[in-house]
Amino acid sequence: MSDKPNWSVDGSDWPNRAASRFVEAAGLRWHVQIMGEGPVALLAHGTGAATHSWRDLAPLLAKHFTVVAPDLSGHGFTSTPHWRRLSLDGMSRDLAGLCEKLAIAPEIAIGHSAGAAILTRMTLDGLTTPKLIVSLNGAYLPFGGAAAQFLSPLAKMMALNPLVPRLFAWRGRDPAAVHRLLKGTGSTIDATGERLYRRLVGSPGHVGAALEMMANWDLHPLGRELPRLKTALLLVAAAHDRAIPPDVARRVQQSVPQAQLELIEGLGHLAHEEQPARIAGLIVNAAERAGVLAVQQEMSN
Repeated sequence: MSDKPNWSVDGSDWPNRAASRFVEAAGLRWHVQIMGEGPVALLAHGTGAATHSWRDLAPLLAKHFTVVAPDLSGHGFTSTPHWRRLSLDGMSRDLAGLCEKLAIAPEIAIGHSAGAAILTRMTLDGLTTPKLIVSLNGAYLPFGGAAAQFLSPLAKMMALNPLVPRLFAWRGRDPAAVHRLLKGTGSTIDATGERLYRRLVGSPGHVGAALEMMANWDLHPLGRELPRLKTALLLVAAAHDRAIPPDVARRVQQSVPQAQLELIEGLGHLAHEEQPARIAGLIVNAAERAGVLAVQQEMSN
């Protein structure tokens, strides 16, 4: 899918642009932002998002960690692989390839929505070995019942029709439509965030990759394998999330004995964009409990 966002135009005022670089890895040209010092924190955004979603959280985390935040395969300014690679397994392997190229070994993996599933899949497969996974409204479990029977074929049909991404992108240029879409997640974000989402949703290439990802997404194997996860897991669930209800985190907690659940009131699916300082505090505290920041604490005492 062509018509991807153009860095020289669409990225001219991109948040944290000074931290951006482009890296060739796993057959893709990645846009990745790197900032801060300390243990490596790998950030993975959700479906249809990009590094802009970490615009306020990443600098806060960079006070404690070396933050590595890429645009995932096909998203934002990262090139798009063959559509079959936009699956949970494929995107996990591609992200592992980027980590290998950057020669990083993340000690903490922080994922929002589908990004949490990708990082957990990587960990289960031995592609990364963090001491802690932080799931921000993680999309770990598949839709059930009639929704699954309807949504999966619909996503496949839309992804394979080249006109659909252009139609979505045309609609995505309407500020009111994007505002309604974001409000539908249960979150209220700032005007900068809405403008950047509108820019991405107005790109047929970005929309096409998100649709192809949805068409390929299969969470059933991950759900079955969660009980063998040994890594510390913090499940941050927002009470007002209309995309991934908190019950998903509760069910994951039942499957993963060492998982800890943090239910936060007043926020929605994009909680990390609504109150980044609050989320940063939860992450830092969890990293301290997991020993990720132990050396840093000793040095400061």
